[in-house]
Amino acid sequence: MNSFPEAGPGEAINLGVPSEPRPSATILLLRDRDEGGPLEVLMLKRSAESHFMPSVWVFPGGSLDPEDGEGLDGLRTCAARELEEEAGISLDLSTELIPLARWVTPEVVKTRFDTWFFLAKAPEGTEAKPDEFEMTEALWVNPADALTAAEAGDMAIVLPTLKQLEALVPSADTAEAISRAAADPNASKVVLPKVIGDERNARVVLPNEDDYPD
Repeated sequence: MNSFPEAGPGEAINLGVPSEPRPSATILLLRDRDEGGPLEVLMLKRSAESHFMPSVWVFPGGSLDPEDGEGLDGLRTCAARELEEEAGISLDLSTELIPLARWVTPEVVKTRFDTWFFLAKAPEGTEAKPDEFEMTEALWVNPADALTAAEAGDMAIVLPTLKQLEALVPSADTAEAISRAAADPNASKVVLPKVIGDERNARVVLPNEDDYPD
């Protein structure tokens, strides 16, 4: 069972008018451990002092800044900027960032994001260096191995991140993962999880599930 540290202030429950989601972008930086695979993705561990999701394993990312620009180009710029700020990795301007998914934080959470997940191939010889402020650890990990570690309670990973890891599992290598995402007609479709039940029996449901509220 996936175990988690205590939630941060930004994860407080909001039972009033839902807050407006902040546009944000996340990057799944991919590499192949050896020629032809297996596929690995870069994950970072958030600081235990973080206001939002402390000590949780995530992909590099953050909120859109005005200087990033607008639309998908702005979101891609945001993702690349956050990668450099949090992991010390610079992407060449020619690097292609492919949309994988778009998730919006449930309405009952105080701090909400409208997050685009992008895939990109890591530059040759890339080494991740956490900024030691927002992020304290870096790990190149096979998606299936990360899911196993989460299930065992060895890595705290939230649902949207788990789902993106699941989406990578069928791909043997970086080229296949990027090709699959580029051909997916639902990559830009909004996924809005909802929380049903009460405080003691709350459960997150997704749009494709039978008990998803209208």
